[in-house]
Amino acid sequence: MPALKPTIYLIAGCNGAGKTTFAKEFLPYEVKCLRFYNADEIVRGLSPLDPSAGAIKAGRLLLGEVRDSISTLSGKTYIRIFERALSSGYDLELHYLWLSNVEQTIARVRRRVIMGEHDVPAADIRRRFKRSLSRLLDDYLPLATRWAIWDNRGLPAKQLATSATDDINSVRRLIGL
Repeated sequence: MPALKPTIYLIAGCNGAGKTTFAKEFLPYEVKCLRFYNADEIVRGLSPLDPSAGAIKAGRLLLGEVRDSISTLSGKTYIRIFERALSSGYDLELHYLWLSNVEQTIARVRRRVIMGEHDVPAADIRRRFKRSLSRLLDDYLPLATRWAIWDNRGLPAKQLATSATDDINSVRRLIGL
């Protein structure tokens, strides 16, 4: 039996999609991964009383420690890292948490702020929302070894599509892009 490849698990979705909650449930119980990197969690450790103050430093630390990651996928930062990892023999397993509209994401972030967690300006959320979906479809799904799209509008998250049974065009139709 061949040795299993090392795997990078990427949990992604728009702001407020529930990435941290999903990762804390999915990674240890479904894939037996007990360690993950999350810029939001790093910020809380660096600057618990003023989360925005530690955001840039946390991002730098995260990029230096990428193994298991959480991202909005609104940029191309991770593409080169993942291409290098794939060429070094890693697999990339992507789990994207989908929400149907930007207003839902803004409301979730507002609830999070009330609970003392970090804020994301509504203008940033609006700018990143559609871009995150476009990057997912155009850049990240084609790169991933395996992937799953989850509807995270309610609990528990429901799997909408997976690389084992669906293609990128069916995901595009499913999420309306």
